[in-house]
Amino acid sequence: MFKVIETFSGIGSQAKALERIGIEHKILYTVDWDINAIIAYDLIHNGKQDLEKYNKLSHGEIIKKLKKYTLSTNGKKPATEKAINSLNYEVAKRLLAAIERTNNLVSITDVNGKEISSDVDLLTYSFPCQDLSVASFWHGNKGGIDRNANNRSGMLWQVERILKEIVDAKLKLPKFLLMENVSAILTRRHKENFKEWTSFLENIGYKNHIYTLNASDFGIPQKRVRTYMISVLTNKNSIKESQVEKYFKEHDLENAEFTKKIVKRKKNLKKDILKLNYNDIRYKKEADECQPNDTVSRREIYEKNDKLYTNGKVNNIIVSTVTTKQDRHPNSGLVDYCSQKTNKCNYRYLTPRECFLLMGFDERDYQRILDNNFEAKKGEMFFTRDKLYKMAGNSIVVNVLEEIFRQIIDIESNILQDKKERNFSEIGETIKIVRQINNKPTRKVIFG
Repeated sequence: MFKVIETFSGIGSQAKALERIGIEHKILYTVDWDINAIIAYDLIHNGKQDLEKYNKLSHGEIIKKLKKYTLSTNGKKPATEKAINSLNYEVAKRLLAAIERTNNLVSITDVNGKEISSDVDLLTYSFPCQDLSVASFWHGNKGGIDRNANNRSGMLWQVERILKEIVDAKLKLPKFLLMENVSAILTRRHKENFKEWTSFLENIGYKNHIYTLNASDFGIPQKRVRTYMISVLTNKNSIKESQVEKYFKEHDLENAEFTKKIVKRKKNLKKDILKLNYNDIRYKKEADECQPNDTVSRREIYEKNDKLYTNGKVNNIIVSTVTTKQDRHPNSGLVDYCSQKTNKCNYRYLTPRECFLLMGFDERDYQRILDNNFEAKKGEMFFTRDKLYKMAGNSIVVNVLEEIFRQIIDIESNILQDKKERNFSEIGETIKIVRQINNKPTRKVIFG
């Protein structure tokens, strides 16, 4: 059983990737404070919520339980006491149910390294990128990952604190750490801070390997370049360090020829992403909602961005990076569309459903959110279009994580385990292959 802690868990691309490749795993904890992502994660990975026990609690009782946590209504800053008190009863019930069902520790600032499990195989940390990005720099936000910047990207140092607490308590460190963030983290502006981080990890026994990978090389038609760092706990064992180094050299995911050999599943923009069958009422409704008003600025957006579908044909384009918004320049691309409505442009943006697919999630994952959407206040559903865009744009491409996790499992089995453990691992792998041949399910996902 591969035991995982997902910090900055979002909608759970890490858990999705482990599920996809058939790894029997247990999510010990999730860590995320954004109430929208918390509920969406629960629905995607666990399905419809059972609210029976929560219906027996009063609104005040539920709010009291929620006040134990540092929550955020927008993912940017902590929610005020007033904001928590004003949460709709239905939202509060579902939020508490989601926190408890996914073992969510909520804010990374409240996680204590001494109190989490000492038997962890993998800890993932995709801390916020907003203060690292080029756009943030041009808007005057220059703190980056400075230790005392007191911003969202500075949450990296909370991970350091947690690891220090584990070391100080003489507990076992996670066998692997996985970082994901924008590639700006490697630039000159952030170089010294990042070097401080990697040196810390080396000092406590990790061997680091950095990848900068494009989703388009992993079967997803999206130009999304991100930096990943796999940290392997070798405890400064020189033999294991050299084996890890050799492994990454021989299995280099930055090598295009190597990835071509290992990536078997590829999503096609026409067949797998764009939802152009408007006879399906779901797709028609979503397309209508993503058709902007005909304004001068929207006409300029059409002129300046990629045309994914024109003249009845899907163009052979790798979609630009999916961000948290589409009604902007630049965006991920446009689809010619005419709904016969007046004062509307003759195009639409990508729908949130299409953005989820471009992040490697399955359509049923997105549909689970929609099927379990609920009224947050009179006339307004909880998961609005803007919230769905944001959750997709903040996520990680599942297909890239699949290949990274395959490498982690490979290293765990063939380098970190001793000979006796390795024999059991090989037997388990043989059993798994036999089960797959016989079409028997092998996946078992457990929360806590």
